[in-house]
Amino acid sequence: MDVALGGTFDPVHDGHRRLFERAFELGDVTVGLTSDELAPQTRHVDRHVKSFDERKQGLEDELEPLADEHDREFEIRPLEEPTGIATEPQFEYLVVSPETLEGGKRINEIRHERGHGPLEIVVVPHVLADDGDIISSTRIVNGEIDEHGTVLEADAETGRRSPD
Repeated sequence: MDVALGGTFDPVHDGHRRLFERAFELGDVTVGLTSDELAPQTRHVDRHVKSFDERKQGLEDELEPLADEHDREFEIRPLEEPTGIATEPQFEYLVVSPETLEGGKRINEIRHERGHGPLEIVVVPHVLADDGDIISSTRIVNGEIDEHGTVLEADAETGRRSPD
């Protein structure tokens, strides 16, 4: 089974890890990693995003142990447009988060227009931080939480955040 998923993955967090785990349960995985040009366009908040090469290396480090554990293969490819690689005929599954479900439906429309069968869209629920809100890269970059969802408390003198 060929599985597609995509994103910016900067920084990688436990919500992403749940997506990766589910993808490897289904089959061999191809990750569409947003290009340097596309990454800023996919952000709901304007913030710095690491370069494609930096994000790709971090993603490889995350995916290698999972691929080994599930005896699967993976590939990371540049994602130049939001519908990206998943419109290609070889894929059978698309793993998405709740907020990217509509994009998955659009991908299936494009596949239909091209004469390809629909992907089975697998929605992976959000992982919640300790405060009950979702874990997101933006919250991590803003210093609210760490990659595992631990709420960071601001130091009154320095303004730096650390776990409780």
